[in-house]
Amino acid sequence: MGADLPDYYFRVRENGAAVFRIGTENRQRRIEMVEIAAVNVKNGNVKPHGNTELTEADRAAIDDWLKARQAQLQAREVDDILRTVDHLNLTTQWAQSRASDAQLEAVTDTLLLAMHDLRSMLVKRKAERLGKAE
Repeated sequence: MGADLPDYYFRVRENGAAVFRIGTENRQRRIEMVEIAAVNVKNGNVKPHGNTELTEADRAAIDDWLKARQAQLQAREVDDILRTVDHLNLTTQWAQSRASDAQLEAVTDTLLLAMHDLRSMLVKRKAERLGKAE
């Protein structure tokens, strides 16, 4: 690794990250990673690790990471939905051109129920948005 290491490392986990302060200021110039906090991305909670007292620099780095991570996850969520639209289109093409009767029998009811549920929710939410706009 190069000498230009970041001051912090964020080990991503299910609902956030473990935050480590990076240090190389020791005799052997080995990389030391000291856990200083845990961050919850969903609610923004920051819990210092053990008896660690977070500095202003620690808090600023964590806040910056949290904002960037939340934006990244929101963008991924929209991208996942757009991929779902692509997959629905591919499914339509498959059903029209390649699916056997047995394959269609295996998936039709499940797909119809899922699509009905999705359509109902989308129509409801669209009506709510239109109602607010008026």
